[in-house]
Amino acid sequence: MEWKRYTSALLGFPIVLIILLIRNKYIVDIAFTTIAILTMHEYTNAIKNKCNPVSWLGYLSCISIALIHTLPQKCLGTLATLAIPFILLILFLQVIITNMKTNFKDIAYTFFGIVYIIFPIMCIALINGVNNGNILIWYAIIAAWGTDIFAYFTGKAIGRHKFSEVSPKKSIEGCIGGTIGAVILILIYTYIANKFWGMEISYYIIALIGIILSIIGQIGDFAASSIKRYVEIKDFSNMIPGHGGMLDRIDSLIFIAPFAYALLMLI
Repeated sequence: MEWKRYTSALLGFPIVLIILLIRNKYIVDIAFTTIAILTMHEYTNAIKNKCNPVSWLGYLSCISIALIHTLPQKCLGTLATLAIPFILLILFLQVIITNMKTNFKDIAYTFFGIVYIIFPIMCIALINGVNNGNILIWYAIIAAWGTDIFAYFTGKAIGRHKFSEVSPKKSIEGCIGGTIGAVILILIYTYIANKFWGMEISYYIIALIGIILSIIGQIGDFAASSIKRYVEIKDFSNMIPGHGGMLDRIDSLIFIAPFAYALLMLI
């Protein structure tokens, strides 16, 4: 299992790098849309033993990510304001049209999935679309995956105290080590960005942002674990050997993304 985990990570990173090095934001948006569809598929499959999700709306919502940069900038605020009420409207129409064969629990689980998956991945696309977005987006990725990597190895080396029964394998030492490691990586990346790419990012501010994002990412990891415990599965799928499914791989990142977008826009 260990070699599968390392091999998947080594193969996965270059793929992500190649996608993000493509400067065409529309192509990158399509890549994010594909990730969202795969993730939504895993989520709806996971909850099918608890409810009958409105899967078609989940998949249709994913397409909005591909369209995010085709719309006029001035319309985005209005569309963002209407997005949640519109989704709720469609969901309750489904209840009415099906004469309650689709019930409140079904639409509640579906609505949660859309908010949990689609909106955060959309925030990743938005980061990539801003000025220097191809540089800034790596802060979210490093905060998520850097924390995961350092938490894993720190926990294996010195982890003694369990953090929560939600995810018994995670230790307090691992969580702390994950944050420290992620912040170190972020500071190294900032040095490279400032020295070679003309950025002027404060090391103190980005270190603070790194700590915040790392902690949020770990909450995201625990959140995904709580969902899996509730629906009684080990992984969302076996798509990525050693890591589980797409949602298992990006559970930290989707929690980080909205906060990363808000914080990175400040710098």
